[in-house]
Amino acid sequence: MPQMPPTQSNKKRIAKNTIALYVRMFVNLVVSLYTSRVVLATLGIEDYGIYGVVGGIVGMFSFLNAAQSGATSRFLTYEMGKGNKQKLKDTFSSALIVHVIIAFVVVILAETIGIWFLENKLVIPEERMHAARWVLQLSIISSFFSITQVPYNATIIAHEKMDVYAYVEMLHVFLKLGIVYLLMMVNIDKLILYAALVLAVTILIAVIYMLYCILHYEEVSLRFIWDKGIIKSLLSFSGFNLFGNMGGIFNLQGTNFVVNMFFGVTYNAAVGVATTVSGAIEGFASNVLTAFRPQITKDYAREDYHGFEKYIDMAIKVILIIYCLVAIPAFIEMDKILSLWLKEVPVCANIFCRLMLINIFFSTMRHIITVGIHATGRVKTISMWTGTLQMLNPFVIWFLYKAGMPPQYTYVSIIIVNALLSAIDLGLLHNYVSQIRIRKLAISCLLVLAVCSASLLLSNYLINFMDSSISRIFVSILVCTALTLSMSWFICLEKGQKETIKYYISSKIHRKKRITNYQ
Repeated sequence: MPQMPPTQSNKKRIAKNTIALYVRMFVNLVVSLYTSRVVLATLGIEDYGIYGVVGGIVGMFSFLNAAQSGATSRFLTYEMGKGNKQKLKDTFSSALIVHVIIAFVVVILAETIGIWFLENKLVIPEERMHAARWVLQLSIISSFFSITQVPYNATIIAHEKMDVYAYVEMLHVFLKLGIVYLLMMVNIDKLILYAALVLAVTILIAVIYMLYCILHYEEVSLRFIWDKGIIKSLLSFSGFNLFGNMGGIFNLQGTNFVVNMFFGVTYNAAVGVATTVSGAIEGFASNVLTAFRPQITKDYAREDYHGFEKYIDMAIKVILIIYCLVAIPAFIEMDKILSLWLKEVPVCANIFCRLMLINIFFSTMRHIITVGIHATGRVKTISMWTGTLQMLNPFVIWFLYKAGMPPQYTYVSIIIVNALLSAIDLGLLHNYVSQIRIRKLAISCLLVLAVCSASLLLSNYLINFMDSSISRIFVSILVCTALTLSMSWFICLEKGQKETIKYYISSKIHRKKRITNYQ
Protein backbone atom coordinates (compact mmCIF):
# COMPACT_ATOMS: atom_id res chain seq x y z
CA MET A 1 0.00 0.00 0.00
CA PRO A 2 1.44 3.44 -0.91
CA GLN A 3 2.48 5.67 1.96
CA MET A 4 0.54 8.86 2.36
CA PRO A 5 2.61 12.02 1.78
CA PRO A 6 2.17 14.65 4.52
CA THR A 7 0.56 17.04 2.06
CA GLN A 8 -2.14 14.46 1.34
CA SER A 9 -3.34 14.04 4.94
CA ASN A 10 -5.67 17.05 4.93
CA LYS A 11 -7.08 16.08 1.55
CA LYS A 12 -7.73 12.54 2.76
CA ARG A 13 -9.52 13.84 5.84
CA ILE A 14 -11.65 16.15 3.68
CA ALA A 15 -12.43 13.26 1.32
CA LYS A 16 -13.43 11.04 4.25
CA ASN A 17 -15.61 13.77 5.74
CA THR A 18 -17.14 14.49 2.35
CA ILE A 19 -18.13 10.84 1.86
CA ALA A 20 -19.67 10.67 5.35
CA LEU A 21 -21.71 13.80 4.71
CA TYR A 22 -22.59 12.69 1.18
CA VAL A 23 -24.02 9.37 2.42
CA ARG A 24 -25.95 11.22 5.10
CA MET A 25 -27.41 13.61 2.54
CA PHE A 26 -28.39 10.80 0.17
CA VAL A 27 -30.36 9.14 2.95
CA ASN A 28 -31.76 12.53 3.92
CA LEU A 29 -32.85 13.20 0.34
CA VAL A 30 -34.73 9.92 0.01
CA VAL A 31 -36.41 10.16 3.42
CA SER A 32 -37.20 13.88 3.09
CA LEU A 33 -38.91 13.39 -0.25
CA TYR A 34 -40.95 10.49 1.13
CA THR A 35 -41.92 12.23 4.38
CA SER A 36 -42.82 15.45 2.56
CA ARG A 37 -45.08 13.47 0.25
CA VAL A 38 -46.91 11.86 3.17
CA VAL A 39 -47.08 15.11 5.16
CA LEU A 40 -48.55 16.96 2.18
CA ALA A 41 -51.05 14.17 1.56
CA THR A 42 -51.99 13.95 5.26
CA LEU A 43 -52.22 17.67 5.99
CA GLY A 44 -53.66 18.67 2.64
CA ILE A 45 -52.45 21.50 0.43
CA GLU A 46 -54.11 24.20 2.58
CA ASP A 47 -52.64 23.11 5.94
CA TYR A 48 -49.24 22.38 4.34
CA GLY A 49 -49.17 25.94 3.03
CA ILE A 50 -50.23 27.29 6.44
CA TYR A 51 -47.39 25.44 8.18
CA GLY A 52 -44.85 26.83 5.70
CA VAL A 53 -45.95 30.45 5.94
CA VAL A 54 -46.61 30.51 9.73
CA GLY A 55 -43.36 28.69 10.50
CA GLY A 56 -41.71 31.31 8.33
CA ILE A 57 -42.66 34.00 10.84
CA VAL A 58 -40.19 32.53 13.35
CA GLY A 59 -37.73 31.93 10.52
CA MET A 60 -37.95 35.63 9.73
CA PHE A 61 -36.29 36.39 13.08
CA SER A 62 -33.62 33.70 12.73
CA PHE A 63 -31.30 36.17 11.01
CA LEU A 64 -30.08 36.98 14.54
CA ASN A 65 -28.97 33.39 15.04
CA ALA A 66 -27.61 33.01 11.51
CA ALA A 67 -25.32 35.99 12.03
CA GLN A 68 -23.99 34.76 15.38
CA SER A 69 -23.63 31.11 14.29
CA GLY A 70 -21.29 32.21 11.49
CA ALA A 71 -19.19 34.12 14.03
CA THR A 72 -19.14 31.17 16.46
CA SER A 73 -18.01 28.70 13.81
CA ARG A 74 -15.33 31.04 12.49
CA PHE A 75 -13.80 31.93 15.87
CA LEU A 76 -13.79 28.37 17.23
CA THR A 77 -12.09 27.08 14.08
CA TYR A 78 -9.65 30.02 14.03
CA GLU A 79 -8.53 29.45 17.65
CA MET A 80 -8.15 25.73 16.92
CA GLY A 81 -5.90 26.62 13.99
CA LYS A 82 -3.84 28.85 16.29
CA GLY A 83 -3.61 26.04 18.87
CA ASN A 84 -4.66 28.25 21.82
CA LYS A 85 -6.61 25.84 24.08
CA GLN A 86 -7.49 28.32 26.82
CA LYS A 87 -8.74 30.86 24.31
CA LEU A 88 -10.75 28.08 22.68
CA LYS A 89 -12.46 27.26 26.01
CA ASP A 90 -13.25 30.90 26.69
CA THR A 91 -14.56 31.36 23.13
CA PHE A 92 -16.98 28.45 23.45
CA SER A 93 -18.34 29.61 26.82
CA SER A 94 -18.76 33.19 25.62
CA ALA A 95 -20.45 32.01 22.40
CA LEU A 96 -22.90 29.84 24.36
CA ILE A 97 -23.93 32.80 26.54
CA VAL A 98 -24.47 34.98 23.47
CA HIS A 99 -26.62 32.30 21.79
CA VAL A 100 -28.81 31.92 24.88
CA ILE A 101 -29.38 35.70 24.84
CA ILE A 102 -30.22 35.58 21.12
CA ALA A 103 -32.69 32.75 21.73
CA PHE A 104 -34.60 34.85 24.26
CA VAL A 105 -34.58 37.87 21.92
CA VAL A 106 -36.06 35.75 19.10
CA VAL A 107 -38.77 34.46 21.45
CA ILE A 108 -39.71 38.03 22.46
CA LEU A 109 -39.82 39.24 18.84
CA ALA A 110 -41.90 36.25 17.72
CA GLU A 111 -44.34 36.66 20.63
CA THR A 112 -44.93 40.31 19.77
CA ILE A 113 -44.28 41.20 16.13
CA GLY A 114 -44.84 37.61 14.99
CA ILE A 115 -48.28 37.32 16.58
CA TRP A 116 -49.30 40.72 15.20
CA PHE A 117 -48.18 39.68 11.70
CA LEU A 118 -50.11 36.41 11.90
CA GLU A 119 -53.31 38.05 13.11
CA ASN A 120 -53.27 41.06 10.79
CA LYS A 121 -51.28 40.41 7.62
CA LEU A 122 -51.31 36.74 6.62
CA VAL A 123 -54.14 35.30 4.52
CA ILE A 124 -55.26 32.31 6.63
CA PRO A 125 -58.77 30.75 6.46
CA GLU A 126 -60.66 31.73 9.62
CA GLU A 127 -61.47 28.14 10.56
CA ARG A 128 -57.71 27.32 10.63
CA MET A 129 -56.53 30.31 12.67
CA HIS A 130 -56.62 28.31 15.90
CA ALA A 131 -54.25 25.70 14.45
CA ALA A 132 -52.06 28.44 12.97
CA ARG A 133 -51.63 30.01 16.43
CA TRP A 134 -50.53 26.65 17.84
CA VAL A 135 -48.06 26.21 14.98
CA LEU A 136 -46.56 29.61 15.75
CA GLN A 137 -46.10 28.89 19.46
CA LEU A 138 -44.59 25.44 18.90
CA SER A 139 -42.27 26.85 16.22
CA ILE A 140 -41.08 29.52 18.67
CA ILE A 141 -40.08 26.88 21.24
CA SER A 142 -38.40 24.80 18.54
CA SER A 143 -36.43 27.84 17.44
CA PHE A 144 -35.17 28.40 21.01
CA PHE A 145 -33.58 24.95 21.14
CA SER A 146 -32.18 25.19 17.61
CA ILE A 147 -30.43 28.48 18.44
CA THR A 148 -28.85 27.30 21.71
CA GLN A 149 -27.59 24.16 19.93
CA VAL A 150 -25.39 26.12 17.48
CA PRO A 151 -22.14 26.31 19.56
CA TYR A 152 -22.18 22.52 19.98
CA ASN A 153 -22.61 21.94 16.22
CA ALA A 154 -19.84 24.45 15.52
CA THR A 155 -17.51 22.59 17.90
CA ILE A 156 -18.04 19.26 16.14
CA ILE A 157 -17.44 20.86 12.73
CA ALA A 158 -14.33 22.70 13.97
CA HIS A 159 -12.91 19.34 15.14
CA GLU A 160 -13.78 17.96 11.67
CA LYS A 161 -15.78 15.08 13.19
CA MET A 162 -18.12 14.96 10.24
CA ASP A 163 -18.91 11.28 10.79
CA VAL A 164 -20.50 12.14 14.17
CA TYR A 165 -22.36 15.05 12.58
CA ALA A 166 -23.55 12.73 9.80
CA TYR A 167 -24.72 10.00 12.21
CA VAL A 168 -26.75 12.41 14.35
CA GLU A 169 -28.31 14.03 11.32
CA MET A 170 -29.21 10.62 9.92
CA LEU A 171 -30.93 9.87 13.23
CA HIS A 172 -32.75 13.16 12.73
CA VAL A 173 -33.86 11.97 9.30
CA PHE A 174 -35.22 8.66 10.60
CA LEU A 175 -37.04 10.44 13.41
CA LYS A 176 -38.89 12.28 10.64
CA LEU A 177 -40.17 8.90 9.52
CA GLY A 178 -41.51 8.41 13.03
CA ILE A 179 -43.29 11.74 12.75
CA VAL A 180 -44.96 10.57 9.54
CA TYR A 181 -46.07 7.30 11.14
CA LEU A 182 -47.62 9.05 14.15
CA LEU A 183 -49.19 11.65 11.89
CA MET A 184 -51.06 8.92 10.05
CA MET A 185 -51.97 6.91 13.17
CA VAL A 186 -53.20 9.58 15.62
CA ASN A 187 -56.60 11.06 14.96
CA ILE A 188 -56.33 14.67 16.19
CA ASP A 189 -55.68 17.98 14.42
CA LYS A 190 -52.91 16.95 12.04
CA LEU A 191 -51.37 20.40 11.66
CA ILE A 192 -50.97 20.94 15.42
CA LEU A 193 -49.69 17.38 15.89
CA TYR A 194 -47.09 17.83 13.14
CA ALA A 195 -45.73 21.03 14.70
CA ALA A 196 -45.59 19.34 18.15
CA LEU A 197 -43.70 16.32 16.81
CA VAL A 198 -41.20 18.53 14.99
CA LEU A 199 -40.57 20.31 18.31
CA ALA A 200 -39.99 17.00 20.14
CA VAL A 201 -37.44 15.87 17.55
CA THR A 202 -35.66 19.24 17.66
CA ILE A 203 -35.25 19.01 21.44
CA LEU A 204 -33.94 15.43 21.27
CA ILE A 205 -31.32 16.26 18.61
CA ALA A 206 -30.18 19.34 20.57
CA VAL A 207 -29.68 17.23 23.72
CA ILE A 208 -27.67 14.60 21.80
CA TYR A 209 -25.29 17.21 20.38
CA MET A 210 -24.85 18.81 23.79
CA LEU A 211 -24.09 15.53 25.60
CA TYR A 212 -21.63 14.37 22.94
CA CYS A 213 -19.66 17.61 23.04
CA ILE A 214 -19.56 17.71 26.86
CA LEU A 215 -18.24 14.13 26.96
CA HIS A 216 -15.63 14.45 24.19
CA TYR A 217 -14.25 18.01 24.07
CA GLU A 218 -12.52 19.66 26.99
CA GLU A 219 -13.33 23.19 25.83
CA VAL A 220 -17.07 22.42 26.14
CA SER A 221 -18.38 23.05 29.64
CA LEU A 222 -21.35 24.85 31.14
CA ARG A 223 -19.32 27.70 32.63
CA PHE A 224 -20.32 31.33 32.90
CA ILE A 225 -17.40 33.18 31.33
CA TRP A 226 -18.05 36.75 30.27
CA ASP A 227 -14.84 37.59 28.43
CA LYS A 228 -15.42 41.12 27.15
CA GLY A 229 -12.66 40.84 24.54
CA ILE A 230 -14.00 37.62 23.02
CA ILE A 231 -17.62 38.75 23.18
CA LYS A 232 -16.69 42.07 21.57
CA SER A 233 -14.96 40.20 18.73
CA LEU A 234 -17.92 37.82 18.33
CA LEU A 235 -20.46 40.64 18.33
CA SER A 236 -18.35 42.81 16.04
CA PHE A 237 -18.10 40.00 13.49
CA SER A 238 -21.74 39.01 13.84
CA GLY A 239 -22.88 42.63 14.02
CA PHE A 240 -21.67 43.31 10.49
CA ASN A 241 -22.72 39.83 9.41
CA LEU A 242 -26.16 40.48 10.90
CA PHE A 243 -27.25 42.79 8.11
CA GLY A 244 -26.31 40.26 5.42
CA ASN A 245 -28.11 37.42 7.17
CA MET A 246 -31.11 39.63 7.86
CA GLY A 247 -31.28 40.34 4.13
CA GLY A 248 -31.14 36.62 3.32
CA ILE A 249 -33.94 35.75 5.73
CA PHE A 250 -36.00 38.74 4.65
CA ASN A 251 -35.53 37.70 1.03
CA LEU A 252 -36.60 34.09 1.67
CA GLN A 253 -39.49 34.69 4.05
CA GLY A 254 -40.49 38.05 2.58
CA THR A 255 -41.02 36.57 -0.86
CA ASN A 256 -43.05 33.75 0.72
CA PHE A 257 -45.26 36.34 2.41
CA VAL A 258 -45.63 38.31 -0.85
CA VAL A 259 -46.71 35.13 -2.64
CA ASN A 260 -49.27 34.58 0.14
CA MET A 261 -50.65 38.12 -0.18
CA PHE A 262 -51.12 37.87 -3.95
CA PHE A 263 -51.94 34.19 -4.52
CA GLY A 264 -52.94 32.63 -1.15
CA VAL A 265 -51.89 29.47 0.70
CA THR A 266 -52.30 27.24 -2.38
CA TYR A 267 -49.23 28.81 -3.96
CA ASN A 268 -47.47 28.74 -0.59
CA ALA A 269 -47.84 24.95 -0.81
CA ALA A 270 -46.01 25.05 -4.17
CA VAL A 271 -43.31 27.18 -2.54
CA GLY A 272 -43.12 24.61 0.27
CA VAL A 273 -42.64 21.77 -2.21
CA ALA A 274 -39.92 23.72 -4.07
CA THR A 275 -38.20 24.53 -0.79
CA THR A 276 -38.26 20.87 0.27
CA VAL A 277 -36.86 19.62 -3.04
CA SER A 278 -34.19 22.31 -3.29
CA GLY A 279 -33.31 21.99 0.39
CA ALA A 280 -32.76 18.24 0.11
CA ILE A 281 -30.63 18.61 -3.02
CA GLU A 282 -28.80 21.71 -1.77
CA GLY A 283 -27.79 19.68 1.26
CA PHE A 284 -25.48 17.63 -0.96
CA ALA A 285 -23.52 20.78 -1.70
CA SER A 286 -23.73 22.58 1.64
CA ASN A 287 -22.66 19.52 3.63
CA VAL A 288 -19.60 18.98 1.45
CA LEU A 289 -18.76 22.65 2.07
CA THR A 290 -18.93 21.84 5.78
CA ALA A 291 -16.04 19.41 5.21
CA PHE A 292 -13.92 22.12 3.52
CA ARG A 293 -14.76 25.01 5.86
CA PRO A 294 -12.45 24.15 8.83
CA GLN A 295 -9.38 23.60 6.63
CA ILE A 296 -9.90 26.89 4.76
CA THR A 297 -10.17 28.83 8.03
CA LYS A 298 -7.21 27.04 9.64
CA ASP A 299 -4.98 27.70 6.61
CA TYR A 300 -5.80 31.40 6.81
CA ALA A 301 -5.06 31.41 10.57
CA ARG A 302 -1.65 29.81 9.82
CA GLU A 303 -1.07 32.34 6.99
CA ASP A 304 -0.80 29.49 4.49
CA TYR A 305 -2.31 31.44 1.59
CA HIS A 306 -1.34 28.84 -1.00
CA GLY A 307 -3.35 26.20 0.87
CA PHE A 308 -6.12 28.76 1.44
CA GLU A 309 -6.49 29.35 -2.30
CA LYS A 310 -6.06 25.65 -3.13
CA TYR A 311 -8.90 24.50 -0.89
CA ILE A 312 -11.27 27.23 -2.07
CA ASP A 313 -10.55 26.29 -5.70
CA MET A 314 -11.04 22.60 -4.92
CA ALA A 315 -14.26 23.35 -3.05
CA ILE A 316 -15.66 25.29 -6.03
CA LYS A 317 -15.03 22.40 -8.40
CA VAL A 318 -15.90 19.44 -6.18
CA ILE A 319 -18.99 20.90 -4.53
CA LEU A 320 -20.60 22.33 -7.67
CA ILE A 321 -19.91 19.15 -9.66
CA ILE A 322 -21.44 17.00 -6.90
CA TYR A 323 -24.45 19.33 -6.83
CA CYS A 324 -24.92 19.04 -10.59
CA LEU A 325 -24.82 15.23 -10.49
CA VAL A 326 -28.02 15.39 -8.45
CA ALA A 327 -29.60 18.61 -9.73
CA ILE A 328 -29.41 18.02 -13.50
CA PRO A 329 -31.42 14.75 -13.57
CA ALA A 330 -33.88 16.31 -11.12
CA PHE A 331 -34.24 19.36 -13.38
CA ILE A 332 -34.87 17.26 -16.49
CA GLU A 333 -37.29 14.81 -14.87
CA MET A 334 -39.02 17.21 -12.44
CA ASP A 335 -42.53 16.65 -13.83
CA LYS A 336 -42.27 12.88 -13.49
CA ILE A 337 -40.59 13.08 -10.09
CA LEU A 338 -43.33 15.31 -8.68
CA SER A 339 -46.12 13.13 -10.10
CA LEU A 340 -44.54 10.02 -8.55
CA TRP A 341 -43.73 11.76 -5.30
CA LEU A 342 -46.96 13.66 -4.59
CA LYS A 343 -50.54 12.47 -4.82
CA GLU A 344 -51.61 16.02 -5.69
CA VAL A 345 -49.02 18.36 -7.20
CA PRO A 346 -49.60 22.03 -6.24
CA VAL A 347 -49.98 24.58 -9.03
CA CYS A 348 -46.62 25.85 -10.37
CA ALA A 349 -44.62 23.45 -8.17
CA ASN A 350 -42.66 22.08 -11.16
CA ILE A 351 -41.69 25.56 -12.38
CA PHE A 352 -40.74 26.70 -8.86
CA CYS A 353 -38.58 23.60 -8.32
CA ARG A 354 -36.64 24.03 -11.58
CA LEU A 355 -35.95 27.71 -10.92
CA MET A 356 -34.87 26.96 -7.35
CA LEU A 357 -32.34 24.40 -8.65
CA ILE A 358 -30.78 27.06 -10.89
CA ASN A 359 -30.71 29.49 -7.99
CA ILE A 360 -28.93 26.99 -5.70
CA PHE A 361 -26.04 26.69 -8.17
CA PHE A 362 -25.25 30.39 -7.81
CA SER A 363 -26.01 30.58 -4.09
CA THR A 364 -23.69 27.61 -3.47
CA MET A 365 -20.93 29.27 -5.49
CA ARG A 366 -21.41 32.40 -3.40
CA HIS A 367 -21.34 30.49 -0.12
CA ILE A 368 -18.02 28.84 -1.03
CA ILE A 369 -16.41 32.21 -1.68
CA THR A 370 -18.00 33.62 1.47
CA VAL A 371 -16.25 30.95 3.58
CA GLY A 372 -12.94 32.45 2.46
CA ILE A 373 -14.08 35.98 3.31
CA HIS A 374 -15.35 34.91 6.73
CA ALA A 375 -11.98 33.30 7.45
CA THR A 376 -10.41 36.77 7.22
CA GLY A 377 -12.90 38.15 9.75
CA ARG A 378 -13.67 41.12 7.46
CA VAL A 379 -17.38 40.89 6.82
CA LYS A 380 -18.59 44.51 6.81
CA THR A 381 -18.58 45.13 3.04
CA ILE A 382 -19.86 41.70 2.02
CA SER A 383 -22.69 41.99 4.54
CA MET A 384 -23.71 45.41 3.23
CA TRP A 385 -23.85 44.18 -0.36
CA THR A 386 -25.60 40.92 0.52
CA GLY A 387 -28.10 42.50 2.90
CA THR A 388 -29.02 45.41 0.64
CA LEU A 389 -29.58 43.43 -2.55
CA GLN A 390 -31.51 40.65 -0.83
CA MET A 391 -33.69 43.00 1.23
CA LEU A 392 -34.67 44.87 -1.93
CA ASN A 393 -35.73 41.68 -3.70
CA PRO A 394 -39.17 41.18 -2.03
CA PHE A 395 -40.08 44.77 -2.93
CA VAL A 396 -39.04 44.17 -6.53
CA ILE A 397 -41.18 41.01 -6.58
CA TRP A 398 -44.11 42.93 -5.05
CA PHE A 399 -43.97 45.48 -7.89
CA LEU A 400 -43.70 42.69 -10.47
CA TYR A 401 -46.79 40.97 -9.07
CA LYS A 402 -48.58 44.29 -8.90
CA ALA A 403 -47.83 44.71 -12.60
CA GLY A 404 -49.46 41.35 -13.30
CA MET A 405 -46.39 39.12 -13.59
CA PRO A 406 -46.81 35.36 -12.88
CA PRO A 407 -45.62 33.76 -9.58
CA GLN A 408 -42.40 32.29 -11.02
CA TYR A 409 -40.85 35.76 -11.27
CA THR A 410 -40.04 35.35 -7.56
CA TYR A 411 -37.27 32.91 -8.39
CA VAL A 412 -36.05 34.65 -11.53
CA SER A 413 -35.33 37.70 -9.41
CA ILE A 414 -33.59 35.64 -6.71
CA ILE A 415 -31.36 33.93 -9.32
CA ILE A 416 -30.20 37.30 -10.68
CA VAL A 417 -29.37 38.55 -7.17
CA ASN A 418 -27.30 35.46 -6.28
CA ALA A 419 -25.39 35.50 -9.60
CA LEU A 420 -24.53 39.17 -9.06
CA LEU A 421 -23.47 38.58 -5.44
CA SER A 422 -21.17 35.73 -6.52
CA ALA A 423 -19.18 38.12 -8.71
CA ILE A 424 -19.07 40.79 -6.00
CA ASP A 425 -17.90 38.32 -3.34
CA LEU A 426 -15.09 37.05 -5.57
CA GLY A 427 -13.81 40.59 -5.98
CA LEU A 428 -13.97 41.22 -2.22
CA LEU A 429 -12.05 38.01 -1.46
CA HIS A 430 -9.17 39.12 -3.69
CA ASN A 431 -9.25 42.57 -2.10
CA TYR A 432 -8.86 41.04 1.39
CA VAL A 433 -6.31 38.34 0.48
CA SER A 434 -4.21 39.74 -2.36
CA GLN A 435 -2.02 36.61 -2.38
CA ILE A 436 -4.76 34.57 -4.08
CA ARG A 437 -5.23 34.60 -7.85
CA ILE A 438 -8.73 35.90 -8.56
CA ARG A 439 -8.48 34.99 -12.23
CA LYS A 440 -7.85 31.34 -11.33
CA LEU A 441 -10.93 31.16 -9.07
CA ALA A 442 -13.09 33.03 -11.59
CA ILE A 443 -12.06 30.64 -14.37
CA SER A 444 -12.88 27.66 -12.12
CA CYS A 445 -16.38 29.07 -11.53
CA LEU A 446 -16.95 29.66 -15.25
CA LEU A 447 -15.60 26.24 -16.26
CA VAL A 448 -17.92 24.42 -13.86
CA LEU A 449 -20.86 26.55 -15.04
CA ALA A 450 -20.02 25.71 -18.68
CA VAL A 451 -19.67 21.97 -17.94
CA CYS A 452 -22.95 21.83 -16.02
CA SER A 453 -24.82 23.79 -18.72
CA ALA A 454 -23.42 21.53 -21.45
CA SER A 455 -24.27 18.41 -19.44
CA LEU A 456 -27.84 19.63 -18.94
CA LEU A 457 -28.37 20.38 -22.63
CA LEU A 458 -26.72 17.18 -23.88
CA SER A 459 -28.45 14.95 -21.32
CA ASN A 460 -31.84 16.43 -22.19
CA TYR A 461 -31.15 15.99 -25.92
CA LEU A 462 -29.98 12.37 -25.59
CA ILE A 463 -32.97 11.16 -23.56
CA ASN A 464 -35.62 13.33 -25.21
CA PHE A 465 -36.67 10.49 -27.51
CA MET A 466 -37.77 8.33 -24.56
CA ASP A 467 -41.28 8.35 -23.14
CA SER A 468 -41.70 9.79 -19.66
CA SER A 469 -41.37 6.85 -17.27
CA ILE A 470 -39.50 5.60 -14.22
CA SER A 471 -36.93 3.90 -16.46
CA ARG A 472 -36.22 7.22 -18.14
CA ILE A 473 -35.34 8.74 -14.76
CA PHE A 474 -32.63 6.09 -14.27
CA VAL A 475 -31.35 6.66 -17.81
CA SER A 476 -31.20 10.40 -17.10
CA ILE A 477 -29.12 9.78 -13.99
CA LEU A 478 -26.69 7.51 -15.84
CA VAL A 479 -26.31 9.82 -18.85
CA CYS A 480 -25.93 12.93 -16.70
CA THR A 481 -23.37 11.26 -14.41
CA ALA A 482 -21.28 10.03 -17.34
CA LEU A 483 -21.33 13.38 -19.14
CA THR A 484 -20.73 15.55 -16.07
CA LEU A 485 -17.88 13.46 -14.65
CA SER A 486 -16.09 12.97 -17.97
CA MET A 487 -16.29 16.63 -18.95
CA SER A 488 -15.30 17.74 -15.44
CA TRP A 489 -12.28 15.42 -15.47
CA PHE A 490 -10.92 16.78 -18.76
CA ILE A 491 -12.04 20.41 -18.50
CA CYS A 492 -12.28 21.46 -14.83
CA LEU A 493 -9.71 19.46 -12.87
CA GLU A 494 -6.00 20.31 -12.84
CA LYS A 495 -3.21 17.74 -12.87
CA GLY A 496 -2.62 17.94 -9.11
CA GLN A 497 -6.33 17.52 -8.35
CA LYS A 498 -6.50 14.48 -10.63
CA GLU A 499 -3.49 12.98 -8.86
CA THR A 500 -5.18 13.49 -5.49
CA ILE A 501 -8.30 11.66 -6.68
CA LYS A 502 -6.23 8.84 -8.20
CA TYR A 503 -4.23 8.50 -4.99
CA TYR A 504 -7.34 8.37 -2.82
CA ILE A 505 -8.95 5.69 -5.01
CA SER A 506 -5.69 3.72 -5.11
CA SER A 507 -5.32 3.79 -1.32
CA LYS A 508 -8.86 2.48 -0.92
CA ILE A 509 -8.26 -0.36 -3.40
CA HIS A 510 -5.02 -1.39 -1.66
CA ARG A 511 -6.72 -1.24 1.74
CA LYS A 512 -9.56 -3.44 0.48
CA LYS A 513 -7.08 -5.97 -0.94
CA ARG A 514 -5.16 -6.03 2.34
CA ILE A 515 -8.33 -6.74 4.33
CA THR A 516 -9.36 -9.44 1.87
CA ASN A 517 -5.95 -11.13 2.06
CA TYR A 518 -5.98 -10.95 5.86
CA GLN A 519 -9.36 -12.67 5.98
